[in-house]
Amino acid sequence: MAAWHATTLTLYPEMFPGPLGLSLAGRALRDGIWSCETVQIRDFATDKHRSVDDTPAGGGVGMVMRADVLAAAVDHVLEHRPDAPLLAMAPRGQPLTQALVRELAAGPGVSILCGRFEGIDERLFEARPIRPVSIGDFVLSGGEPAALALLDACVRLLPGVMGAASSGEEESFDNGLLEYPHYTRPVEWEGRTIPEVLRSGDHARIAAWRKSRAEADTRSRRPDLIARQGDARRPPPSGAQPED
Repeated sequence: MAAWHATTLTLYPEMFPGPLGLSLAGRALRDGIWSCETVQIRDFATDKHRSVDDTPAGGGVGMVMRADVLAAAVDHVLEHRPDAPLLAMAPRGQPLTQALVRELAAGPGVSILCGRFEGIDERLFEARPIRPVSIGDFVLSGGEPAALALLDACVRLLPGVMGAASSGEEESFDNGLLEYPHYTRPVEWEGRTIPEVLRSGDHARIAAWRKSRAEADTRSRRPDLIARQGDARRPPPSGAQPED
């Protein structure tokens, strides 16, 4: 099976693989489970200054990345990697979810366009098959950190990256809930003990406790996740708490 391949279009190629060259992702990169290349957007500029941006139409602060220069870079990538979905990291994009991560990790790889400045000329998205994606409701200095986050989320799911095949099966967001809390030795620390149920050896009780805690924590910390599912899970009776 061919390695999962990531192509990043960026003004700062030196930012990759960055932290993805370390830990599990770094070992997987060295083992050939995935590969990474960068495309310097400035290489597709046509003037002597290698300009990639210009002032915003209609006025305003900052600069906007030019559609013509980006289109040349995008066309280069689409020609060489037509099978890989092309994303653009942008605050106006669809939210990155674990479901999308799993979809991307199951494919041949991904190409990612990293924006800078005030953003990208909207005509590029109208003219090319680019899927804008956002990692959250906040603004970064550029798309590169967001691309690293997306790639990390995908790479860890590739076969052979995590030690245990089941490591990625019970995680936050996979079933629409936050993950249940974790504990390890020592049993008692600063007067706090591991919940008795987790020390019981009763796998059915443990599974029920974990499910209950995941639902309770999601309702209290991320009610939007519950609402997103049409509130299919009914809240526990008033005052009820998960078993300790």
